[in-house]
Amino acid sequence: MVKLVHIAAENQAARIRRNGIAPTRHSPDPARHPEFDRVVWTFPVLASFTLTYSWARELKRWGKTTLIAVTVDVPDDEPVYVAHYRNVPVLSSAAEAAGLVCSLADPRGYEIMVPRRIVPSEIRRLRVLPRAIGWRYYPGARGEPMRLCDCPVCLPRSEVRARRYRDAVRSRLAEGSGEK
Repeated sequence: MVKLVHIAAENQAARIRRNGIAPTRHSPDPARHPEFDRVVWTFPVLASFTLTYSWARELKRWGKTTLIAVTVDVPDDEPVYVAHYRNVPVLSSAAEAAGLVCSLADPRGYEIMVPRRIVPSEIRRLRVLPRAIGWRYYPGARGEPMRLCDCPVCLPRSEVRARRYRDAVRSRLAEGSGEK
């Protein structure tokens, strides 16, 4: 059995305990990839707490308040999809997918997608995560130079220090164009 963790909002804990984890729609291109339309997003349990729950902070950015970690057991030969979030998922067994992610030097951004409902009997543990850990924006964003783009996608709203970031980008753009 492969141990995987799914991160969800705390207000879903009772429903998950009672009904399991329902798959959500995922279809980046339904014409090219109709086989993984509905999936449960998971990540293997690693020795590092920080790496195991690194998706928590990204989920926190999208409005989830308190998060829970749902640890599930999936059979080794279960067909799942595995990929870095920027790449096209590849079909493999759960054991192969977990082994691939565990063998990487930097597994941040990888995900394992189970293409079915996780039933309550497969759930081993539910626990509240102590705080949001991991990356914001994307893995490796810390320490990179500021992107100088003033489009609405690149200029965040409702995030920590968002106004400072927008003002800094706009002032750098104004300096570069010679405006005052």
